[in-house]
Amino acid sequence: MVMRVQPRAPTVRYAVPRLPEGWELPEETMPESVLHDEAVALLKAVLTFWAARSASTLVVRNLAVRWDEHHPNVGVDPDISVLSPVPPEGKGLRSLRTWEEGHLAPLVAVEVVSETNPRKDYIIAPDKYAASGTRELWVFDPLLSGPSSHGGPFRLQVWQRDEQNQFTRVYAGEGPAYSEALQAHIVVTDDARKIRIAENAEATRFWLTAEEAERAAKEAERAAKEAERAAKEAALARLAELEKIIERGAK
Repeated sequence: MVMRVQPRAPTVRYAVPRLPEGWELPEETMPESVLHDEAVALLKAVLTFWAARSASTLVVRNLAVRWDEHHPNVGVDPDISVLSPVPPEGKGLRSLRTWEEGHLAPLVAVEVVSETNPRKDYIIAPDKYAASGTRELWVFDPLLSGPSSHGGPFRLQVWQRDEQNQFTRVYAGEGPAYSEALQAHIVVTDDARKIRIAENAEATRFWLTAEEAERAAKEAERAAKEAERAAKEAALARLAELEKIIERGAK
């Protein structure tokens, strides 16, 4: 039997201009749905607890990223940005300006698709992040609100920058997907309403929030105390049994 090799999907690459018309940051903050806010809040809590282990990483929400000193109104404002190393201003940072010393483009940027304007995250966002120098972009579409163009909509997309400075979509589907930047797996959870991060593709070892880690530590402490108490009770019962045996032998 002749085996037919499935042809690989073609890859499209094109140069992205740094300053197209219409890339200016909006002056007003756009309203977010409850679904959008909850998805962003959970992921930020997970990343913040992970980043707390290192002084060189900062996780921020809705921080403007700008990359051209002569056109500072041009930029992008990710739902979540992972910054490493941390800019000199630390938590006092008001916007990221990549032309300034110590201001590097995000290690990871995350966009949760808004059902009121999905085109922004599907069509415009990848080009803007490509121009900004961002290393990795995640686009999460919990309601599959995105357009059907380019094969969509997709629940999860991952874009990565390679050593040749090419920004390529390396994953589009239901997940899990691998993050080269974090060396971990992005997993869709909660009936596709949220995403989390796991150490393995099987999602048996999730990264925790600070609250979850504290709760897990308390549960482990409680379980250890229960095991210690059970061991003591078993030892006492065994001792009592031995005493009875000795007492019967003495008679």
